[in-house]
Amino acid sequence: MQRFSTDSASRALIYSHRFQDFSFGQEHPFKIDRYWLAYELIGELGLLCLPGVRQIECPMAPESMLTSFHCPDYLATLKEFSADQTPRANFRYGLGDVENPVFPGVYEWSLLGCGGTVEAARLVVEEGVRVAFNLAGGYHHAHAARASGFSYLNDAVVAIQSLVDRGLRVAYVDIDAHHGDGVQEAFYSSDRVLTISLHETGDDFFPNTGFPHELGEGDGYGFSVNVPFARHSDDLIFEQAFRGVVLPMIEAFRPDVLVTQMGVDTLRTDPLSRLEMTTGTIEFATRSFCELDIPWVCLGGGGYCKVNVARSWALLWAILAGAAVPDELPPRFVSTIRKLGYDNTLLRDHPRLAQPNDFARAQGALERSLAILKRRLFPLHGIDLEAER
Repeated sequence: MQRFSTDSASRALIYSHRFQDFSFGQEHPFKIDRYWLAYELIGELGLLCLPGVRQIECPMAPESMLTSFHCPDYLATLKEFSADQTPRANFRYGLGDVENPVFPGVYEWSLLGCGGTVEAARLVVEEGVRVAFNLAGGYHHAHAARASGFSYLNDAVVAIQSLVDRGLRVAYVDIDAHHGDGVQEAFYSSDRVLTISLHETGDDFFPNTGFPHELGEGDGYGFSVNVPFARHSDDLIFEQAFRGVVLPMIEAFRPDVLVTQMGVDTLRTDPLSRLEMTTGTIEFATRSFCELDIPWVCLGGGGYCKVNVARSWALLWAILAGAAVPDELPPRFVSTIRKLGYDNTLLRDHPRLAQPNDFARAQGALERSLAILKRRLFPLHGIDLEAER
């Protein structure tokens, strides 16, 4: 485990008003203006002008870095289609379908998201920033030569590879409702990157991967960790998985840098998932990562209710900035979202647990997954089979 100098009071928020220049389309579930809404709420809560807080303009990723993971032919096709005003499609590369539309500037849009994550990693390693949060990061489904799941460039993989090239060990933890399949694919044979994904089960949910038996291969065997959740899993299920797997694995791996994907499509009101979590899970995970005291690259991710995204990431940033915030949304923000058709007034969700029968099924599924991981994974890392947090 390498140690480099960090400023424990320094936090960086990476954002750009250029995000609003792009759109996946009116009917597409991925709404880019969720970033603007999150940024507005963070500002309304007074979280942008605190001591130690830095705002960083999101840069575009250097194209030379992309081939550390992505295939040149795929990149060339993405760039060509992006510059063409005529709709194009190449299904071999996953481009141009309903899921991954080709829209004007899609390549530049992807470079922005990727650039923010690369910059976050640089800030943490070179400038000693304690944690850097790229709202427009976390495109964990992009594969080496295929767009997938609204993701065209895998920013996490490109940034993590840059850290590995420096000789650093990286732990990647993904709490999005969808399995982080692209990141797992990239480092499935590596013992320099620990990938952990907590997500809704892939039995009948995109991307249909992420099962406990997916443990890595070759040198990477034992460094790929998956905890699938049954539908209706709630905050209590999440906390058990986090304490039972995430914390002991990070402690055993002893990474130099932590990278997390903080998707909020796990919330019970998200239209694409069937989990029953609340903003309490986001706050719990954020506080837990903070307590690890590891240089941290924090990324956005999924979330298809725009107000959920804004509320969750504002709470996340408040914790990172060490600021207390009220339970109610600011009146001006309430007025803003009412014009968009939302009637929320609460910043935090009320605590909520799944119905007893749903919880029992989710608990049983979790216990089966934990049993597999403790039996097959923990001995490889010298973790006590009874380890709990």
